[in-house]
Amino acid sequence: MRVLGVDPGLTRCGVGVVEGVAGRPLTMLGVGVVRTPADAELGHRLVVIERGIEEWLDEHRPDCVAVERVFAQHNVRTVMGTAQASAVAMLCAARRGLPVALHTPSEVKAAVSGSGRADKAQVGAMVTRLLRLDAPPKPADAADALALAICHIWRAPALNRLQQAHAAAAARTPRVPRTAAAPVRKVPR
Repeated sequence: MRVLGVDPGLTRCGVGVVEGVAGRPLTMLGVGVVRTPADAELGHRLVVIERGIEEWLDEHRPDCVAVERVFAQHNVRTVMGTAQASAVAMLCAARRGLPVALHTPSEVKAAVSGSGRADKAQVGAMVTRLLRLDAPPKPADAADALALAICHIWRAPALNRLQQAHAAAAARTPRVPRTAAAPVRKVPR
């Protein structure tokens, strides 16, 4: 499985491609950051992010895209920028018919480091170790994108089994046709 991980952000959008399967050594195929100027108009910044992600999709041809799920922060402005960059990544993948998986920061940290409360340095160190790199990718957004891809490769088999189990259960459950509801009568006490 080849996964493009995207750590969304308006100023720095981390991107990284990892290939492999759960339980086997993984290989980094590329890592980088799509940068936009902080003083540029929002629409222009989103177009730059879109072009950057499209280039990564063209070059690496991933099987799916893993994006960090936007979570609530105290800084609404930061959340909005992250959400907008996230939406661009999902749109680029959807245009190509690629599945998109969303993972929370704590899921990613737990997957690569064993602790959902790991700090950036711990995540970077584990990404370096897991991918057998000489040094942690810089900036941290790039390492986070690789961590997202690793997390998805490791979690995808379990997620697929869950989806299959839900689908099988839904197929076994007989559907009762909906009929007009009988009027409710009040019963005196």
